[in-house]
Amino acid sequence: MKLDKLISPAVPTLLPSDTGSRSLHLMEENHFTQLPLVVNEQYMALVKENDLLEWDTPESPLSAADFLHYRPAVFANGHPYEALRIAHEHNLSVIPVVDSENKYMGAITKDELLKYVTENSGIDNPGSIIVLEVEPHSYSLLEIARLSENENVVILNSQLFSNRLTGKLEITLKTNRTDIRGLISAFERHNYTVKEVYGEQTLYEDVVNRYKLLMNFINM
Repeated sequence: MKLDKLISPAVPTLLPSDTGSRSLHLMEENHFTQLPLVVNEQYMALVKENDLLEWDTPESPLSAADFLHYRPAVFANGHPYEALRIAHEHNLSVIPVVDSENKYMGAITKDELLKYVTENSGIDNPGSIIVLEVEPHSYSLLEIARLSENENVVILNSQLFSNRLTGKLEITLKTNRTDIRGLISAFERHNYTVKEVYGEQTLYEDVVNRYKLLMNFINM
């Protein structure tokens, strides 16, 4: 899906004639910490709540401000993951969307973006999550997929993280199965370190283990 399909009509825009006080009121009313400044359909800046709160003359129009140089944005034909990266890097509540000529197309809210990513990454589907740890030279997504397929497990989503402290790669796999004991064994046989496992089966096994410990304590 292109980003222009995620644009929210709920994000108001600011004009140079708007005062700092009015801008703050709009942010508070709409529960945003930034709002875009638009002039003749051109994206000029993203006005931040913190800048307005620190402004000495909040009753002045924005055209008199000296902090209108912050312009994070994404292109309308980009991917939602790019918008997610920008939102994370800049801690944005709204992400302005522009075309190749800097025409303001609208804005995406962080909440709608997270909703899209959740619904389209398999995260909201039932199934366990497994985190593997491998040396960088041993990483093979093809092999991971093959081992999963052999155990009749479908990988719905995968994320790769480079741990700077250990120098190893951590691969997080979201699967379509709650019982992945066979897959865990397969990974261990192929020298993958199974670092973490999350899911209903893990919870069940934890309950069983606690019950066994309790019974052993009672029978002592």
